[in-house]
Amino acid sequence: MPYNPSMIFNEPEFNSRRSPVLATRGMVAASQTQAAAAGVQLLRAGGSAADAAVAAAAVLNVTEPCSTGLGGDCFALYFDAATGNVTALNGSGRAPAALTLELLQAQGFGEALPELHAHTVTVPGACAGWCDLVARHGRQPMSAVLAPAIELAERGFPVAPITAHSWAAGALRQLHRNAAGAELLIDGQAPRAGQVFRNPTLANTLRQIATHGPGAFYHGQIARAIARTVQEDGGMLTEADLAGHSSTWDTPLHTRYRNVDVWECPPNGQGITALLALNILSGFDVRATDANSAQRWHLMIESLRLAFADARWYVADPRCTTVPMAELLSTHYAARRRSLINTLRANTAPARGTPTSSSDTVYLCAVDEAGNACSFINSNYSGFGTGLVPPGCGFTLQNRGHNFSLEPGHPNAVAPHKRPYHTIIPGMLTRAADRSLLAPFGVMGGFMQPQGHLQVVVSLVDDGLDPQAALDQPRFCITDGASGGDVALEAGTPLQTIAGLETFGHTTRSVHGYSRSLFGRGQIIVRQPDGVLWGGSDPRADGCAQGLE
Repeated sequence: MPYNPSMIFNEPEFNSRRSPVLATRGMVAASQTQAAAAGVQLLRAGGSAADAAVAAAAVLNVTEPCSTGLGGDCFALYFDAATGNVTALNGSGRAPAALTLELLQAQGFGEALPELHAHTVTVPGACAGWCDLVARHGRQPMSAVLAPAIELAERGFPVAPITAHSWAAGALRQLHRNAAGAELLIDGQAPRAGQVFRNPTLANTLRQIATHGPGAFYHGQIARAIARTVQEDGGMLTEADLAGHSSTWDTPLHTRYRNVDVWECPPNGQGITALLALNILSGFDVRATDANSAQRWHLMIESLRLAFADARWYVADPRCTTVPMAELLSTHYAARRRSLINTLRANTAPARGTPTSSSDTVYLCAVDEAGNACSFINSNYSGFGTGLVPPGCGFTLQNRGHNFSLEPGHPNAVAPHKRPYHTIIPGMLTRAADRSLLAPFGVMGGFMQPQGHLQVVVSLVDDGLDPQAALDQPRFCITDGASGGDVALEAGTPLQTIAGLETFGHTTRSVHGYSRSLFGRGQIIVRQPDGVLWGGSDPRADGCAQGLE
């Protein structure tokens, strides 16, 4: 039968099997093959895991703009093989200086900002984050790191099938918002799967950053275009807001799960949610249950419900409010929360605790020959974000401010220069015995992310699965991204698991086809003590793991 490009839009069955990718000199795993290849190119040239990660992130801006880009934010965890230390980069932006709760109340907004309103545009932090990560942990100049993305944006690339599906949905929903949205379309339409797409305006933006550094983005022509675009759509972002932006280096959070230390970036990111859930789950012997048993999934779901109940209140910008991180992660607090779990019955509305005594994305990871590792995540939030495109820039602006609360007195209430609750979280695993690298890992996808982190950590640590097998496992998702909501179950979940969860009192629904994006898309690279790298890439995306030999 002759090839018909329209056939690739049939609902995918996700029934293929992959083996893990093995290598010794380095590896990159990403949701697009071109991004993984760009990272390996930097490793081959003598670059570090940081260089490879940023090269891959920049290529993803070209090949998957419906998920990520310079108009969004980034976070990273970096493992230094020489010291065994893990550092955390917060590349998220802040609210405009003029965006106050009083202003929004006067304008008639209720409990939350509309998802695509210009007020949801916070300062894009990705550019500074890329440059700061390379400056601290890289070996190559930004001109070399960004070269693969610039070349790809100029000559074009064939759009991958799952990406084409997301691109088409975003084009209908967001890219019509301003005339410059046409920069991300072909003759007014989203590119089809297999169609070659070029983005010369993004190539020019990347070239300016490669030549002049982050100043080219936060000052001058690009900054003016960003500010003007937001203001014309009713927002408050100014050139001064952009000029005042900076990344921060934070002390990462970690908890011990079995014999492994699990690392996450601290708030304003939601990584602490995964750690809270793992602390609760650690008190149950899940190894005594089957990987897909209803009993195990019940305990995992209940642990996550309790974790979300806390996180959706306490996760906020710690520079603007007190976040009791040490108390939340203490063993005695985990024991108190664990005692609330009924092992035979669901609690679909747990309350937040009182630990003190008186929320589309790309995730990628890289490991270099020396054993350094970078866990990296970059996002526009809702696909193309707001869909607002600064003219001549080739990227969309994020809507991360949608995660601010408009409730007076809430720790995450909107305020000038404040960072919002952030859903994107990179993860890192190290061996407790000797602080050696076990794996950079992550599962992208809104409020699914801490749920995905817990599920792949259990697969790796409790079940001993290889990284590809861990990513291939069917997943569940508490769908409201908080403590309540029904439980979405991925197609392929055993029928006895579904029946068992319903017996426990969980309301479930099955999710198929392209809608499986709900369950996130992950990457994992495990480094064995002998230096052999085992890589996995999520079958729910278009990417792969690539090794260097």
